[in-house]
Amino acid sequence: MIQALILAAALSTAPAFTVEHPSATHPGEEEVEAYVQADANAGTRPFAGDAMLKAFHGQAGIGRVVDEVVDRSLADPRTAEIFHSQDMVRLRRTLREQFCYILDGGCRYSGRDMKAAHKDLGLQNADFNALVENLQLAMDHEKIGFRDQNRFLAKLAPMQRQTVER
Repeated sequence: MIQALILAAALSTAPAFTVEHPSATHPGEEEVEAYVQADANAGTRPFAGDAMLKAFHGQAGIGRVVDEVVDRSLADPRTAEIFHSQDMVRLRRTLREQFCYILDGGCRYSGRDMKAAHKDLGLQNADFNALVENLQLAMDHEKIGFRDQNRFLAKLAPMQRQTVER
């Protein structure tokens, strides 16, 4: 009950709306149950200004980073099993939205909140750490500076508490 009240309070700070079938407008995605959509679901507030977006080389760079981190995670024996059971079309889209929103790139985040998105995946700290390693490699490949990588990872780090279940 308390968690529901906290989520409701967090969602009340940003425009929210319920979509009957969120995947209906995104070709290639599996249908999901309706949920409240809000930028607050992205798990953190965006950076101010455009410096971080520029550091990631705009939306095109975000897309390259997301594609690479997903591809690496699918190929990584530490995380492959987790990713193979997911709707990859939806995962790539919502990660792009989330990163773009966090980097203040003018995007809205339409995915679920972090706890709901990762529910029943049984994620462990080792899984989270492997994903971070893959993200760092993708950001290195995109030639994002070390300082900017750390600033971005610092925004994502608190999500570990919402995503790791055991």
